[in-house]
Amino acid sequence: MFLNMKGYVYILRCYDDRLYTGSTIHLQRRIEEHQSGNGSNFTKCRLPVTLVYFEEYNRIDQAFKREKQIQRWSRGKKEALIQGNEEELHKLATCLNLTHYKFKK
Repeated sequence: MFLNMKGYVYILRCYDDRLYTGSTIHLQRRIEEHQSGNGSNFTKCRLPVTLVYFEEYNRIDQAFKREKQIQRWSRGKKEALIQGNEEELHKLATCLNLTHYKFKK
């Protein structure tokens, strides 16, 4: 049943400027839960929070998969996503691992 529901991945900016990434089937309700201190342990002690980014998906499992992807990103990459800076996002997505970099030349 839940797999056929729309899903959202979202990023919140906490009062201390930390970023929190989550996913939900009810975006507005989830933001209200975070604001009231009932959203997550991470955000409840960093109130208030501000919604700074979200994406909508046809299925919640797609949103959850995207949430896990974004959670692994650096802060700089998340900020580029939030700002819609595709050039910076692409630059930060380039692998600089030496074992991969030497084969790209």
